[in-house]
Amino acid sequence: MARTRPDSPPLIAFVDKPDFTFELKAIAAGSWPVAGLDEAGRGPLAGPVVAAAVVLDPERIPEGLDDSKRLTGQQREAIFTNILKLALGVSVASLCAEGIDRSDIRKASLEAMRRALAGLPLTARLALADGRDVPPGLGCSCQALVKGDQRSQSIAAASIVAKVMRDRMMQHCGRADERYGLEVHMGYATERHRAAIELHGPAPRLHRLSFSPFRLTPIDESQAELAEL
Repeated sequence: MARTRPDSPPLIAFVDKPDFTFELKAIAAGSWPVAGLDEAGRGPLAGPVVAAAVVLDPERIPEGLDDSKRLTGQQREAIFTNILKLALGVSVASLCAEGIDRSDIRKASLEAMRRALAGLPLTARLALADGRDVPPGLGCSCQALVKGDQRSQSIAAASIVAKVMRDRMMQHCGRADERYGLEVHMGYATERHRAAIELHGPAPRLHRLSFSPFRLTPIDESQAELAEL
């Protein structure tokens, strides 16, 4: 017996691209400026974790904003240029591999977000942070949004800025030390990268020694899961 198609709307409306809904609600509530926060580089074996904070101009939102992972490198570069041109404020901060090893990648990511927000040329009254965690020590209220880079245009802008800036850092590292191919895989655990580590060992101040495969000290299970993301 054929099943009839229900005529009721779906219970959950899935948004294909991020929009400005969260920001407009904040503006209506008197919480402006609103900053989007996101990071790049939680999972790689090498290099820094980089965070960005972006305050968009509601009247001049760059076209094409999306989760940086859903964009090509060429698209990210073009949108990155427009973000710098049109946004009211952009700030970037990073923690190096040694800083990550001294704590853990989750704490380092949140600290990078805090520093990025503090570096904005204007004071945000609300931050929208990608993920489940609110970075500690912020100077304003914060709302954590799971998959925020696919829901909020401010977070999407921050994800693009963080990704482009980190990729540029890793390309510079690759030119400085050609043994690992960092300019190709950006420090992620590709087969080529693991083979280079096996051959040359970790590079001082570049590889995250608290990560597998060269972990020097034990870490808890939750940190190990984050390291492999």
